[in-house]
Amino acid sequence: MPIKFGTDGWRAVIGEEYTYENLRFCAQGTADYLKESGFSKRGLTVGYDTRFASNDFAAAFAEVMAGNGIVTALTDRATPTPVVSYNLVASGAGGGAVITASHNPACWNGFKYKPDYGGSASPNVVAELETKIAKTQLSGDVCRMPIGLAERKGLVNRFDPRPAYAKHVARLVDLDAIKRSGIRVVVDSMYGAGSGYIAELANGALCDVVEIRNESNPSFPGMSQPEPLAHNLCGLQNEVSQTNADLGLATDGDADRLGIVDENGRYISTLQTFALLCMYRLEVMGDRGPLVRSITMTSMIDRLGSIYGVPVFVTPVGFKHIGPVVMRENALAAGEESGGYAFRGGIPERDGILSGLMVVEMVAKTGKRISELLDSLTTKVGPHHYNRWDIEFDESQRTSVTKRLDGASPATLAGVPVETIDKQDGFRFVLRGGFWVMVRFSGTEPIVRIYAEAESPDIVTDLLTEARAMVGI
Repeated sequence: MPIKFGTDGWRAVIGEEYTYENLRFCAQGTADYLKESGFSKRGLTVGYDTRFASNDFAAAFAEVMAGNGIVTALTDRATPTPVVSYNLVASGAGGGAVITASHNPACWNGFKYKPDYGGSASPNVVAELETKIAKTQLSGDVCRMPIGLAERKGLVNRFDPRPAYAKHVARLVDLDAIKRSGIRVVVDSMYGAGSGYIAELANGALCDVVEIRNESNPSFPGMSQPEPLAHNLCGLQNEVSQTNADLGLATDGDADRLGIVDENGRYISTLQTFALLCMYRLEVMGDRGPLVRSITMTSMIDRLGSIYGVPVFVTPVGFKHIGPVVMRENALAAGEESGGYAFRGGIPERDGILSGLMVVEMVAKTGKRISELLDSLTTKVGPHHYNRWDIEFDESQRTSVTKRLDGASPATLAGVPVETIDKQDGFRFVLRGGFWVMVRFSGTEPIVRIYAEAESPDIVTDLLTEARAMVGI
């Protein structure tokens, strides 16, 4: 079966499609791409998360690189994706590979490829990788060198990825202000690779960072999948409430996504989080520059752009689309609905650790709690409410669902006039007032996602219900 990349990399169920053989095909295709594109002489950086056998899969990937004569820097521990990405940029590597399935359920694993700029692979790079991987699958030819021999020959070198990343973050976040703030933060690493990072960077004489679920556990107990959404964060919400903490932060399995909880233990949506961070940079810090959002991100960003006189660029879902715009426009901030955010000065990629520290800095420098900052945001842009439904489907239903949606042209949804229908990435129905409802297929799982943003929770529910009726499953 051909290996196809989703929104960000290739993912599959361990033991079914995700096997050592298929991963080695990916590695050989990557090696061929690096050699043909001229990047192989700069070497490759490889990292991995806390999932089952990720360290062994990473070693297998490095063995193929070594077999092709490509010098590989292999992290010496489970490492967040953004940390791998930053290290490959800092070292001048030709690219990077991360063994991770990000937020997918525990039975999945995956492989993300990062070009030399550290962001998600562009659609053009993905197409080249898929072509070369397919050729390798057909031929079955894979060059390998046992990891022990590769290390002795200097073709695989293990390294600690933390120091370089810590220096990078210190240039972008006022860690001293955080350490002097007296803020109490609870961090939920969701048993993933982000464990320890925020605590080590933010803990100080006055700032107190407490960690929960910070040990590695590839089964991710107590959650459907390590995704920092409300239904997975009951423990974080309770811990914040019971300890009178100022806020809670959660990172997903490979720590490129962020979820936050306010001082009352209330989950703050990813749309609100990004809008808060943009308002902070524009209003408090006085920064200016373009904002970039995915098509499923909040229209609050458009309103902030209008208020502060900065342009807003809208892209399809995924940082493979967002990243190039970030680099081209030297964007101030970029975000997508999944909880991935990037900032000027960082890599053009999601970074849950950097984003979390920026949230703490925002609270420290404004002297306001998250709930108070949300009130300020609502005063500026008006009330915005949001929800998302994820519906599992059989792949055989994809064509029929697409046909139904393609033929839909409702005049109103939930009683609100439909002004335009955007089909650049799924089906987005834009309503009067800038609110919207959208349906699209997940790029990584057999799921149809239905999203809605409106001025009240009741209208959001009505929009989701009517959109699901259009989907027909």
